[in-house]
Amino acid sequence: MRSILVFAAFVLALAVIAPRLMSRHDAASMTAVAEPSQPAANSRSVAISRGQNGHFQTDGVVDGRRLGFLVDTGASVIALREGDAARLGIHPSQREFTLRVNTANGVILAAPVELNRVEVGDVTVRNVAGLVLPDEALAQNLLGMSFLSRVHWQYEGGKLVLEQ
Repeated sequence: MRSILVFAAFVLALAVIAPRLMSRHDAASMTAVAEPSQPAANSRSVAISRGQNGHFQTDGVVDGRRLGFLVDTGASVIALREGDAARLGIHPSQREFTLRVNTANGVILAAPVELNRVEVGDVTVRNVAGLVLPDEALAQNLLGMSFLSRVHWQYEGGKLVLEQ
């Protein structure tokens, strides 16, 4: 169990570093819009275009509030900036920042949370694990595997397609 937590912390640390490097790029060139794709019968899907920087970014709705995300298959869970979590009504106290996450800038404490409902386009996942990190530790919110592992996703025609 401990090795799984260490591995998860390592993966999250990588996920924290990547957006910091990306933040040097012009924000306008990083915008990609989630577009409805052709869904299979009885399914919901969304296609996310790749931004000019090669990354997939999209807007999502978390517990009724719109947030921007970088799609990150290397992040084990959804990672939220503390300021964005506050907009959702999530205000972890200092004592709730209990998970140690190793980053290139050192150890950062994160607060584990459960998000009731996360939506990207027509795709909805309930009861999704997440972490709240201090704003300075994360350049943007990450849509990690706690969401992605519960939908079918594939790269198709230059787009990341999520299907449920």
